[in-house]
Amino acid sequence: MISVIIPTLNAESCIGQLLLSLQNQSEPVEVVIIDSSSVDRTVKIAESCKVNKILTIKREDFNHGATRNLGARIATGDIVVYLTQDALPLDKHCVENLVLPLNDLVIAASYGRHLPRENAMPTEKFARLFNYPEKSTVKGLEVLPEIGIKTFFFSNVCSAIRKKEFEEAGSFPENVTMFEDMVFAAKLLEKGYKIAYVAEAKVLHSHNYSLKEQFRRYFAAGISFRNNRWFLGYAKTGNEGMRFLQEEIRYLCRNRMFSWVAYALVEALFKYAGYTYGLNRDKISFN
Repeated sequence: MISVIIPTLNAESCIGQLLLSLQNQSEPVEVVIIDSSSVDRTVKIAESCKVNKILTIKREDFNHGATRNLGARIATGDIVVYLTQDALPLDKHCVENLVLPLNDLVIAASYGRHLPRENAMPTEKFARLFNYPEKSTVKGLEVLPEIGIKTFFFSNVCSAIRKKEFEEAGSFPENVTMFEDMVFAAKLLEKGYKIAYVAEAKVLHSHNYSLKEQFRRYFAAGISFRNNRWFLGYAKTGNEGMRFLQEEIRYLCRNRMFSWVAYALVEALFKYAGYTYGLNRDKISFN
């Protein structure tokens, strides 16, 4: 059985469409929702769609790793699929394609391709193209010298993991505020398993983050990686960040979006500042 786990918070604008898509998948799935005390109609919509399991937690108890671990514990499937509430499968074969590589016992996890929404900013569209190419791949530690920290790139927006290996690798870390998926991927690869990127498993997913929001996200990433310094011991992040920026500028110029080049440079500065700040400070609150 395949269990789909979806953390939710005030998701009434998108959860109905997502659940309908899951009902129409070519592979039957158990749907598990962990709701962080939504104040809108999220839970009622889930109930009307006859979701298999709905668990409500306090909003302050939400943690990217711990909440997903909780979902895995109450799921009955031997494969757990993670989706975010705003990720929409683009066809009925999304889950089927996503879990297919897990038939190979060396491959313990997989993640799908994110395509940008129509309203995505040019910089966000490029990020989707850069991180989620058209060609599927399989990654193990052997590619670390070639692609660096990108070896551990793994996204819980649309992912599948065999539960046995999920538990063997210690599940998601709970001492992080973001990027629990990448830290988990590193733990999985350490144990000799591989991760598949499945370009055929497509979801519609993108965000138009402001510069302040990008700073916050990368600050959280710095804190998360600081709490798991063993992870940083594998690879340097700077080279990959510079390659991303160079390719982004080429993309914008090639598409004659010259006014966005300056924005991309400023955005890169905010990301770098946030990440460096988080990596080198014990704990900082923005409240």
